[in-house]
Amino acid sequence: MTPVRRVRVPGAVDLELAWEAVSGVLAPTPVVASGLAPGALLKLETLQPTGSFKVRGGLAAVAALPDGEPAVTASAGNHGLGMGYAAARCGADVTVVVSTRASRVKVDRIGAYPVRLVQHGDTYDEAEAHALTLPGRYVSPYNDPAVIAGQGTIGRELDAQLDGELGGPLTVIAPVGGGGLLAGLSLWARGRGDVRVVGVESAVSRGVSASVQAGRVVEVEVGETFADGLPGNLEAGCVTPEVIGPGAVLTAVTDAEIRAALRWLHAEHGLVAEGAGAAGVAAVLAGKVEVTGRPVVVVSGRNITVPTYVDVLANA
Repeated sequence: MTPVRRVRVPGAVDLELAWEAVSGVLAPTPVVASGLAPGALLKLETLQPTGSFKVRGGLAAVAALPDGEPAVTASAGNHGLGMGYAAARCGADVTVVVSTRASRVKVDRIGAYPVRLVQHGDTYDEAEAHALTLPGRYVSPYNDPAVIAGQGTIGRELDAQLDGELGGPLTVIAPVGGGGLLAGLSLWARGRGDVRVVGVESAVSRGVSASVQAGRVVEVEVGETFADGLPGNLEAGCVTPEVIGPGAVLTAVTDAEIRAALRWLHAEHGLVAEGAGAAGVAAVLAGKVEVTGRPVVVVSGRNITVPTYVDVLANA
């Protein structure tokens, strides 16, 4: 049995260090007006160099490594791309473990970076369990203080982008898999009195909401979904439910609702998104989010295979 890792809960200092690491490398991603809902804005993390917000956590995590210490991680794809990008920028020694069923487009792109790429197991959970046995500092895609803080830098960008005429109360809506993004946004929002954060899970994988409700990490049944960045159980002892907090607002969407959101983003904005990336849009379109103030939806990633995307567009 794999021992429970002790992971430190991140705080304001971690967010500041992550901001230094991320803002020194990445340009702010655009915020665009949308007809999704009155006053709605889309935060386009699809335009990151790796196609996903996860590059933020990768840069923050690599910056936090002691000099010369190798890193090992598991990924459904986008976190591995982020760690690969960070390895290339910073010269870090990184091993990425993916399952044998991980998205081929993501796996091929991870392999283009200077990392050791290992495929193991049929599920993300099996890949993660294997990664935890390998030498090096384990950098979870969600259960890591630097990664969580790195994802929270989205909020720091919003502070600047929505200042002035776009200021005021916000409802920030984001997808939830392991909870790293929602935890990072929650960490940022604690410094703001006028921000609500809403997390959107897949209806077939609700490990974060179950754990938040239970006050501890619990295992849930995980079903099949084409939104490969959303499903999976949490690592034992995971801190994301604690950072998110018991007052968190969480909802869930079906594959049909996510597919409708992908088609909507394509038709209304000419944007390509992956399934997980469109979860927030799906929740708003389905009327599953109560908005206070201006809604800001994080469109978190675009890395979807061409056949999958064509199938979504062709089959309403």
